[in-house]
Amino acid sequence: MSTNEWALVIFTVVMQMAVGSFVMLGGVHFFATRRNGIEEADKLSDRSLFAIGPIVVVGLLVTFLHLGNPINAPRAITNFATSWLSREIVLSLAFVIGGAVFALMQWRKVGSASIRIAVGVVVAAIGLVLVYTMSMIYRIPSIPAWDTVATTLTFFVTAFLLGGMALGAAFVANFWYIRSKKMDPKNVSYSMLATSLRWIALISVALLGLQFIIIPLYLAQLATETLPAASASLAIISVQNSGIFALRLILLFIGAGLLSIFVYSMTSSESRVRVMGNVALLAFVLVLVSEILGRYLFYASMVRIGL
Repeated sequence: MSTNEWALVIFTVVMQMAVGSFVMLGGVHFFATRRNGIEEADKLSDRSLFAIGPIVVVGLLVTFLHLGNPINAPRAITNFATSWLSREIVLSLAFVIGGAVFALMQWRKVGSASIRIAVGVVVAAIGLVLVYTMSMIYRIPSIPAWDTVATTLTFFVTAFLLGGMALGAAFVANFWYIRSKKMDPKNVSYSMLATSLRWIALISVALLGLQFIIIPLYLAQLATETLPAASASLAIISVQNSGIFALRLILLFIGAGLLSIFVYSMTSSESRVRVMGNVALLAFVLVLVSEILGRYLFYASMVRIGL
């Protein structure tokens, strides 16, 4: 795989993870506010923005790498009305800038809580449209392996599965920081952490189940296609890269399945918070590697009709 293709792997996975993290962070903050008040909810979520921020910046930098020549970026933007690629670039920039504005407002408590929430909702909506736009770039009729609804579905699954795992890891790091600085006089940080990890674990298991429905159906679709390009793509995934494909599924099952269930079962006891946190971090790493391998196979499967 070329350097440009690896840039695409990193860009798509990182940006989708950032979108998923941002959207789910908004949901967690909303419910934490209702249960514990906005001050405690901010303690849970504000530092997590520090984790999302660098991820978004990395994604933005890689955006220019996968353009081939960064000087062409302004020219690519001018085709917004007709080009999915141009829309991807504009929306990526809008998501990054909007996210930075929201983070600054949240950290500095600029404006009322309602205004900050409104800004966050707009940025989250931009992010969701960005994920859809990214998927539409690859819905190319001449590439059967990409021109399928599975492309769109897997991009959104990656966003929320990996985003949720990343958010869980950020919450764990935030909890350890709060406890080390003795910044939890009301002793509610563990309750919020445990509740958040339980929901992230449940969502992860549900998305894992969805992924294990999408993947077999996708492979079956390629197998039943009469086009040679589809058969060639299937062979690339299941024969030429069978080891990578198997490893991707194993890591996904362990990280999003077994370890998520383990984390869920441990949230009932604060005495096991250190083990629970380490397991949550390990689950995130395994799912991240799995999604990178999956995206590698996605680009490797590109076979055009007639070539």
